[in-house]
Amino acid sequence: MVDAHYSEPDLAALYDLFNTWESSPQNPFHLELVMAAQDALDVGRGTGKLHRIARERGHRGRLVGLDPAQAMLQVERGDVEWVLGDLVRGPCHGQAGGPFEAEFDLLTMSGHAFQIWLTDQEARANLAGARRALRTGALLAFETRNPAARGWQKWTPEHEHRAIAPDGRTATEVHTLERVEGELVTFSTAYTVQGRQEPGHSRSTLRFADAGTVEALLTQAGFAVQAQYGDWDRSEVIPATLKWDENGKPNLRGGTSVPQT
Repeated sequence: MVDAHYSEPDLAALYDLFNTWESSPQNPFHLELVMAAQDALDVGRGTGKLHRIARERGHRGRLVGLDPAQAMLQVERGDVEWVLGDLVRGPCHGQAGGPFEAEFDLLTMSGHAFQIWLTDQEARANLAGARRALRTGALLAFETRNPAARGWQKWTPEHEHRAIAPDGRTATEVHTLERVEGELVTFSTAYTVQGRQEPGHSRSTLRFADAGTVEALLTQAGFAVQAQYGDWDRSEVIPATLKWDENGKPNLRGGTSVPQT
C-alpha cells in the first residue's frame, strides 16, 4: 500500500514544499550521475524533480520516472516519461508493457525509496527488477539512512517543518514517532495548511538496514558494490557518527553498485 502523503492528491501537492531542491543535498549528487548517463530510470521518483532538472539542464537521452503513486505522477509531468508501476511488475493500471529489460545505463533511488522495502524478500524482488532493467556495466545509485544515527529520534512535534505555499499560505509538516521494532521504524505525519480546516495525515514504516545487510542484498541480486559513502560529499561511512544538517535531518549513506557481468 502506498502511503497517504504520496497517494492523496492534496498531500502529494505539498511534497515539494518540504523537499525543495536546495534543501535536499542528494539532488546534486544524483543529478551529476544522471547527466553522465544516456538512459536513466528514477524509481520512487516523487514529483520528478531530478529528471525535470536534468532535462532543463540539457540532458537529451531517455529519462523515465517510475512510481507506484498516481498522485505523485500528476503533480507535474514535464518533458520526461512518467510510468505508474514498480520494478517487479513494471507498468500497471492499464499502462502497456512489462518489467523493464536491459534498457538503462543508470537507475537512481533517492529519499526513502530503498527503505520502503521492509523485508529481505521484498528487497530481493525489487533489486532483481533493478538488475533486469539495467544493461551490463550500468550503475545503480541509491541512499539509505544510517541506523547508527538514530535519525528517528528527531521525528517529533518539536521538530516541525514550515514552508510557504505558492499562494502565500503557511504549511507545516509534523512527524510523530510511533514505534521502533528492530530495523523497522513507524511514524505518522500531520500536514496543515493555513485556511484548511482538517489536517492531512499519513503513516509510514521504513527499514533501517545496516551496511552488511545492504551489501548482502546487493550481492545476492547480482550487483558489485563500487562505492559507499557516509555523506553527499563522498566522505567515508563512519557507523557511529551522529551528524545533523541545518534542517535537523540525519546523516545519510549513499552507495553505487554496478551489475556483475
